[in-house]
Amino acid sequence: MPAVESFTVTPLDATFGARIEGVRLATIGDDAFARLYRTWLDYGLLVFPGQHLTQDEQVAFARRFGALEIEITPISNVRRDGTVRADVDSDDVVKVLKGNMGWHCDSTYMPVQAKGAVFTAHVVPPEGGETGFVDMRAAYDALSPEMKARIAHLSAYHSLHYSQAKVGHEHKEGSAYSGYGFQVKDPPLRPLVKIHPETGRPALMIGRHAYGIPGLAPEESDRLLDELLDFACQPPRTYHHHWTPGDAVLWDNRCLMHRACPWDMKQPRVMYHSRIAGDKVTEFAAPAPAHA
Repeated sequence: MPAVESFTVTPLDATFGARIEGVRLATIGDDAFARLYRTWLDYGLLVFPGQHLTQDEQVAFARRFGALEIEITPISNVRRDGTVRADVDSDDVVKVLKGNMGWHCDSTYMPVQAKGAVFTAHVVPPEGGETGFVDMRAAYDALSPEMKARIAHLSAYHSLHYSQAKVGHEHKEGSAYSGYGFQVKDPPLRPLVKIHPETGRPALMIGRHAYGIPGLAPEESDRLLDELLDFACQPPRTYHHHWTPGDAVLWDNRCLMHRACPWDMKQPRVMYHSRIAGDKVTEFAAPAPAHA
């Protein structure tokens, strides 16, 4: 009989996340993948060192988790001709890279929020450029009973226009950055507390795209969202991954936030992102009225 595939799971020094070794993602068998999927639901973040996936292999692995919202796209300050973009405010791609340095979940500004993502490192700077993650399940669990009661029935709008404007990026039609997400004009409304569709665990759903809690004055909404964000993003609920070329990570976008960390943008950083589409029932948010 063929040997049963196995891999080791080493928990990270945080409330979530694990390092996975002893498996090749490009060729993982069905039984091992089923175990890996369960491990992902438990830990939220899986780190796979030394995978060196090709783009086709990355897409194929991501597709095993479901349909893809984005097959694969570079997250990079390097142009197609190999030159490094200047760190200037006139470059819309640089503005998006800087926007991504704020804590967020992917695609909460879209009608259907993403399920998760596979992210790989190809070129990394000598310093900085880590990716941070935060456990929004543990953040919710740590809230006081009073705060849990306060936010139980509150929601917030989510908008990429809003979050990029906060960092000085007013997206304009015809921009050099095609702007995935900027086409959504009416922001979806999402509860502050999300129930994970597969585990049943509650998690905070906030981040840089969230704003304008209905029923609260704008200033009060901002204060509450900032308070929740500051509370959530504290050890041991955070982990920052220091990249080595060839690393791959897989995260659950339904219960974790993430962000890029600053680096000297004269140094190239080339990452590849595959975004797993969310379920059209559990991750759907009806668009808010156009005047919201």
